[in-house]
Amino acid sequence: MPLRSVVAGAMLPLALSAGAAAAQDNCAPGHAILTTPTGAQSVFTVEIAADPAARAQGLMGRRQLLRSHGMLFVYETPQPAGFWMKNTLIPLDMLFFDQRGVLRHVHPQAQPHDLTIVPGAAPGDPDPDRLLVLELAGGEAARRGLVPGTTLRHPSVPRATAAAPCD
Repeated sequence: MPLRSVVAGAMLPLALSAGAAAAQDNCAPGHAILTTPTGAQSVFTVEIAADPAARAQGLMGRRQLLRSHGMLFVYETPQPAGFWMKNTLIPLDMLFFDQRGVLRHVHPQAQPHDLTIVPGAAPGDPDPDRLLVLELAGGEAARRGLVPGTTLRHPSVPRATAAAPCD
């Protein structure tokens, strides 16, 4: 799965308990709220991978990932990020966000068991550092229109820099 930098914390499986509207209102840790440049909104139930063991494990060994679920990797500081698909059984979309929670790069349909490093920045990106990476079921980014410029609303995006801050 991914090669990751060290981040303190733990992987927390979190369930969607009150629906998308509640997620928009309270910006809960278990919800990632994405708004595309056209204003379309998607809400995902997320697990947070925040310690070395959880990040190393990622979604390896999972036989399925619901279309409305994902795993959010949070770094302590923005940094270059690279992921791989070692021991991952399902295709994944990898969405790479900067410190403002703005989607900078999408890697669609990463293939199971591929050891090729997926970079967190497109070639020529003047600011390749990433604070967050969201893994979704393969094909979800295209299905929901998640393109660079999409914003992430989540408590892990620093309020001082957030393009879409939690209220």
